[in-house]
Amino acid sequence: MKRILTAVLVAPLAVYAVGWAPFPIFLAVVSVVALLCYYEYAGIVAGYGIEKPGLFGYAAGLAVLLTPREPEFLMTMTALLALCLALTARDLAKGLPRAAALLFGVIYIFGAWRFAILLWERGRWWLLFALLLNWIGDSAAYYVGRRLGRHKMAPRISPNKSWEGAAASLVASSIFAAVYLPRLIPAVVVAPAIFLGVAGNVAGQIGDLAESALKRGAGVKDSGTMLPGHGGWLDRVDSVLFALPVIYALARWVG
Repeated sequence: MKRILTAVLVAPLAVYAVGWAPFPIFLAVVSVVALLCYYEYAGIVAGYGIEKPGLFGYAAGLAVLLTPREPEFLMTMTALLALCLALTARDLAKGLPRAAALLFGVIYIFGAWRFAILLWERGRWWLLFALLLNWIGDSAAYYVGRRLGRHKMAPRISPNKSWEGAAASLVASSIFAAVYLPRLIPAVVVAPAIFLGVAGNVAGQIGDLAESALKRGAGVKDSGTMLPGHGGWLDRVDSVLFALPVIYALARWVG
């Protein structure tokens, strides 16, 4: 019940921010969600015995997210400055892991969310597609997996995930893409739409497993507790983070 109530509260706000809100509000929402994800990521990092990324990580992440052009320059500068911060570590053996964790988090979270802005600029319906595709796939995997899941997909990483749930997720996302894209983005006909649905779903499922592996290594079950029934923000958007750049690349190819 908590899972459903949280979705009922959060989903309409997300759809409004993407589909109808003015650009400054949309940008503010993306920035806040990215910061919350990075905060939860910092907690996972601490589980590895690595010092949490400090304020510099948040500032660098927002710069990468919001800069109008040349984010590669900011990512390079982030890497160099992170190594400079490593010089201040009391235990120099921990300097490189700290710098690597900081930079990885900036790229993994803020770099991925940057593609949300790029998709929004390409057309609101594209970004809404990327979000709904993964939410529908995640829901299908969750409910079908709970009832019919028999064959474990990756028991070492995520014991509850099953191949049955993964198949249901793929089918649901493909059907959604075949209906959504030709209607709202007429330039995309059914066959490319299904391909986009499959590619985005596969990327999202890999992203879900990748975040589960990070948590498993840190010895934590959820990235946070801000979303009852779902865990943390990073738990809710882990699939989206992987799907956004894939869908953006394919949207450019299709369009």
